[in-house]
Amino acid sequence: MWEYTDKVMDHFLNPRNVGIIDDADGRGEVGSLSCGDALTLTFKLGEDGRISDVKFKTFGCASAVASSSILTEMIKGMTIEEAQKVTNQDIVERLGSLPDQKMHCSVMGQEALEAAIDDYYTKSGKARSPKQEVKVICTCFGVTDTEIKKVVAENDLTTVDEVTNYCKAGGGCGGCKMEIEELIKEVQGSRAKIEHVVIEKPKKLTNIQKIQLIQQTINDQIRPMLRADGGDIDLIDVDGNNVIVAFRGMCAKCRMSEFTMKDVVEARLREFVSDDLNVTEQKDSHN
Repeated sequence: MWEYTDKVMDHFLNPRNVGIIDDADGRGEVGSLSCGDALTLTFKLGEDGRISDVKFKTFGCASAVASSSILTEMIKGMTIEEAQKVTNQDIVERLGSLPDQKMHCSVMGQEALEAAIDDYYTKSGKARSPKQEVKVICTCFGVTDTEIKKVVAENDLTTVDEVTNYCKAGGGCGGCKMEIEELIKEVQGSRAKIEHVVIEKPKKLTNIQKIQLIQQTINDQIRPMLRADGGDIDLIDVDGNNVIVAFRGMCAKCRMSEFTMKDVVEARLREFVSDDLNVTEQKDSHN
């Protein structure tokens, strides 16, 4: 059970400025239903050039709702230039705090605001500094090198686990962890704490050993990731190299879970158990 501040609970239970502005001057959409968090933020400027109205819609946990809600209160009345300076740490400070595993929700709010401001500049035809070319590092969650370096620098992160908490990069199949380490070293230099561990898979497994290792991998590597966003997973059966699982909670309700979550689970099992495993999802008739 996460420990939330009173401010987080207030904004979760009584979110402010929920909705969509149809004729918005700026609209930002970040995240995706596939990873359990998605946010749309829209704003309208008044005649004085300040943000006169701002609304949000989010699909996510209590932290996502609270971060989005308080962000709308923070930027209302700001100029575009002032809103551009809002960081995810500003959001967290206004909320009192967030659990480490939920810091990515504050980052998502900042990214939605940035996307909405980009949209405003595009619509208005006003000049803005050109963006640098970006490379997608974490394909599971679509996180770029620029986004990773930004959260590392702004939040003084030094480990891959911290990066995962802040932007989810590395939280899927794990195949991008070495690249994340290199980005941390690029930003932090000698302060980077590199703890990459190469895990060797057993060369040959009995059926019982395979099932035990699959269950262990689900418990240690997959379930914590899903629970962090209100989901869960059950191992239903193992038929040869076919692993049958069922998603629960938010993962089961997500329209894209069959495509993305299955791939993430399959990648983890192939990484830690055997390269020839395939994952099949058993649909829950109650969802």
